[in-house]
Amino acid sequence: MKYEFKFPDIGEGITEGEVVKWKVKEGDYVKVDQTLGEIETDKAVVEMPSPKEGKILKLHIKEGGTIKVGETLVTLEIKEEQKSVSVMGELEEAKEVTKETPIKKQPAAQITHVKATPAIRKLAKELNINLENIKGTGPDQRITEKDLKSALGTPKITAETTEKPAIKITKKYDMWGYIDRIPLKGTRKAISQHMVEAQSNAVHVTHIDEADVTHLVEIREKEKEELANKNIHLTFLPFVIKACVAALKKYPYFNSELDNDEIIIKKYYNIGIAVDSEDGLKVPVIKGADKKDIRTLAREIQDLAEKVRIKKIDLMDLKGGTFTITNVGSIGGLYATPIVNYPEVSILALGRIYDKLVPDKKKGIKRIKVMPLSLSFDHRVVDGAQAALFVNEIKKHLEDPDMFLVE
Repeated sequence: MKYEFKFPDIGEGITEGEVVKWKVKEGDYVKVDQTLGEIETDKAVVEMPSPKEGKILKLHIKEGGTIKVGETLVTLEIKEEQKSVSVMGELEEAKEVTKETPIKKQPAAQITHVKATPAIRKLAKELNINLENIKGTGPDQRITEKDLKSALGTPKITAETTEKPAIKITKKYDMWGYIDRIPLKGTRKAISQHMVEAQSNAVHVTHIDEADVTHLVEIREKEKEELANKNIHLTFLPFVIKACVAALKKYPYFNSELDNDEIIIKKYYNIGIAVDSEDGLKVPVIKGADKKDIRTLAREIQDLAEKVRIKKIDLMDLKGGTFTITNVGSIGGLYATPIVNYPEVSILALGRIYDKLVPDKKKGIKRIKVMPLSLSFDHRVVDGAQAALFVNEIKKHLEDPDMFLVE
């Protein structure tokens, strides 16, 4: 037999909603309480459960379409009459009234002075409810279906009845005003899970310092125009990678991971570069960074970043990192406390290069270019003194970058 499931009155003054997403399709077999779809109103997002078990014959509203309370949402084919106690805005046929709600049957002919629609009168007769004993809460004290349900109280669930499907309502406002709810999913959810894993499995400490990159700025200015003619955008990142590799070779514990009771020191140097995208932060990895010159590193950084932005990055390009660099300075930040890219042991955040006045023996005072450095590390593997020495080694190479000159 066919059963028409109508969009119920879910309260809150809601009269209509938009079908955001169907979670079933025509022909599917559904069980009681299985979610049929999501309906969004101006006040809430409602997950609509099926009141019956059966086959979906028709979805009456397309995704994006509007449905009003009382209109047919889904037509089901059910094998036999299924009795249930429902809050779906529609009272099912009840053949008995429990002892907890002793209501005398009132002949329909005597119900003349109460305010109720013919449909409500018919339903009251079927449920053995005397409308004269009901106080209407509708317009002009008219008796509504909700009033009948209140009169019934909480019916006893018998072997012939099943529990009512529960409508899940997610409100679009809190006590202060309207809000937007954005699902945590996809890349953002993966990042969230990875950050929780990192925080749970590493003891984070951050060491901060700054490097005088006045000479490095001059070198980059000289070389970037030549590389631009070859469609290569030269940033400071290739120089920082080279400086980090030199420091990692001198202090190998920063190029390691902790595996239970063993520290695994990596003898290869795969440097991860944090890249922002529409889907969140991704970290493509430059493999064998110690074997590549500034020009090659610049080209590879550019290519990997573009693949991330156009969503063409290969999964293997995101794996195998031993140390990560994130550049918060590109959007204006100075210092940060980055989270270690687990299972790595350390991560370096670069700040925005800025002008700074410092004492000078000859001039009394001079202006220099300063790059802020923030190193987060796992204190289980390395200590603060080692972190300071490691950053000092990075600074030494950034402050004397002639060895990195592009050929």
